[in-house]
Amino acid sequence: MKKDIQRIAIVRLSALGDIVNTAVVLQFIHARFPHARIEWITEEIFAPLLEGHPLIFAVHTVNLKRLKKEKSISLLKNTLTKLRSLGEFDSIIDVQGLLKSAIVARLIGKNIHGFDKKSIRESLASLFYTTSSHIPYDENIVKRNVHVVGDALGFTITDEMLLDKKIIFPQTGNIQKAKTDKKNIAIVIGASWESKKYPKESVRQLCDTLKQNCLIIWGNEAEKKEGMWICEHSGYASLAPKLSLKELVAYISDVDLLIGNDTGPTHMAWAQNIPSITLFGPTTSRMIYETPKNIALKSPSKVDIRKINRNDFSIKEIPVQDIAKKAVELLR
Repeated sequence: MKKDIQRIAIVRLSALGDIVNTAVVLQFIHARFPHARIEWITEEIFAPLLEGHPLIFAVHTVNLKRLKKEKSISLLKNTLTKLRSLGEFDSIIDVQGLLKSAIVARLIGKNIHGFDKKSIRESLASLFYTTSSHIPYDENIVKRNVHVVGDALGFTITDEMLLDKKIIFPQTGNIQKAKTDKKNIAIVIGASWESKKYPKESVRQLCDTLKQNCLIIWGNEAEKKEGMWICEHSGYASLAPKLSLKELVAYISDVDLLIGNDTGPTHMAWAQNIPSITLFGPTTSRMIYETPKNIALKSPSKVDIRKINRNDFSIKEIPVQDIAKKAVELLR
């Protein structure tokens, strides 16, 4: 184990679920290096989730999406100046493994650890690293995250440590829910692709089958409209309020079970040690860390993880009864 680590930069720019699944490393880094300053570089939109975290000294933001869209020279100069002025780090860890994150890491400093060229989709990113780790690309995402961080800092994060982890985002309060004798089941209906979404008609049927207090979580107006349809057609469904990222974590931290698509809010259940069922169609269960109370249900389709088929709508083939059966088991 390295003993002279005082300042650590974690580069994980996006997306929400990947940031959630990377943040598990914070507690393990802190346990090994209790006096080290852990700083995180992320896309501006995700900063509120990380800001104020007791184990993060500072959150530094970039807005690469805006930069790509506007092609603004002044914004580019400001971004370069900001990253170059962060000072020296003992270790810069690119957990994302993309060309954009590798460039951001290099702009921060030189002592960079990342994935080797055979372990990532964008192999050119490996040219920006001082040292690297070989981790099969098809390995579980959480295991990849903890492996590359552990290698960078000279210690091992084991499966036993992951299974025994503390909640990732400490909570000081929760979002009030209606008092009921039924179990509170959060259902995440959104996703970044339509093919990752379980059909609203099936969600309605699931609510009626479970006969519990089903709380429909939504993230935009289109999802809200779908959620309202589900609530109008099921007496067991109610629409969750509009939630900020931190409010979303608090809301999920206070339910008995979460069922959802392969998307960021669903991953928050595992982060907060809440039982969960994640539904997979065009993607695979490597996207979550399965435990006895955090399980995956995958459609019958085969997935090539290096060439994801966004037109694979096989998630609709997952039987409602299979989900309900697992839910009952997890609620016992």
